[in-house]
Amino acid sequence: VRVSGTWANSTYFPDTDTAPAEPPAGFIGVLKRDQWKGVVDFSRAVDAGIVTSFATSVGARDNTGVWAPEQAKRFLDYTRSVGGQIAAAEFMNEPTFAAMGGAPAGYDAAAYGRDFKVFRTFAKEAVPNMLITGPGSVGETTGDWGLAYGNVQMLKTRDLLAASGPGVDAFSYHHYGASSQRCSAAGMPGTTVEDALSERWLRRTDETLAFYRPLRDEFEPGKPFWLTETADAACGGNPWAATFIDTFRYLDQLGRLAKQDVRVVAHNTLVASDYGLLNDQAFTPKPNYWGALLWRRLMGTTVLDAGLSRPGLHLYAHSLRGHPGGVALLAINNSRTQSTTIVLPVPAARYTLTANKLEDAHVQLNGQELKLGPNDELPDLSGKPIPAGRVELPPASITFLSLPHAENRN
Repeated sequence: VRVSGTWANSTYFPDTDTAPAEPPAGFIGVLKRDQWKGVVDFSRAVDAGIVTSFATSVGARDNTGVWAPEQAKRFLDYTRSVGGQIAAAEFMNEPTFAAMGGAPAGYDAAAYGRDFKVFRTFAKEAVPNMLITGPGSVGETTGDWGLAYGNVQMLKTRDLLAASGPGVDAFSYHHYGASSQRCSAAGMPGTTVEDALSERWLRRTDETLAFYRPLRDEFEPGKPFWLTETADAACGGNPWAATFIDTFRYLDQLGRLAKQDVRVVAHNTLVASDYGLLNDQAFTPKPNYWGALLWRRLMGTTVLDAGLSRPGLHLYAHSLRGHPGGVALLAINNSRTQSTTIVLPVPAARYTLTANKLEDAHVQLNGQELKLGPNDELPDLSGKPIPAGRVELPPASITFLSLPHAENRN
């Protein structure tokens, strides 16, 4: 579970249970110790390691402007004291836009490289079992769309890596294919709901990874990719991020990236704003939650060759989780009007997600609406048994197929 963001760069962590009423100079916010203990308790309850980043704003520096580890040490010490552990961390959230996170005026790649070396030395001594991920860049792509944050200066990842030198355990980056409507006034590039199922929209995650791959190969060869922050759009997501239409983007992204050796995908957020997986008032699941749950239950960690995808049929194959020799298929029909078919060699269990309207906040599994029970228990998520042979995939549908007897040897 990742707890970070632009806010983390300038958040003060107190050394007592009594937090200051206002953040000290050089910080913008305060994270109370009991708030952080709640995160630790949650991570332990769901058996999830914590991924985070550290304060890097003006207040987290010495009198020469160099990053100082005191805040990070206090944060780590307290985490350990309440039974928590940081599994992995980036030094700074999105250093390509360091100015947004409270970095000193004129902060550049050379300053980042200097600070990262201080951080790396500290981390290896203080928390040797914590994975260092980085750089955690955002905004760069091989596509013609790009992502900018108004007039904020953008530092180039190549320059950051050249200045910092090698030293990460995983190469992390962030991806947003656009910014949300709420940031359009700042001149940030957006998208439309009409484009949500288009090939050009869905492939944007490939174009971001394609930008960072040669940099990984040059500066951190062999290190795994971690996508440590993503959603439909930056700035809280668009209104349709809370509806079924965005589940196509989410699950297609997981399928695409798994084929390209991306080991971790952290979706922003669990519960906050339009792009949260849960409603931030009632904590009820949104469509993306149900998609993620089915992915986690069915799609194993071994990626198989499903053949080439095409417009109207994006097909992904993994080992079937918990069933040696089994195969799990994800078949996405992103056509709004045309059905398509696939042929199965053996019987399967079918899990088809649809909605009455694409921009519906409710989703159906095999025709039955998914919703929590009266005591928040999960509904029955059993698949529908189907024979071998042709399987029709209706327009604008997402289908998981479980093939436990596929005799997969991979």
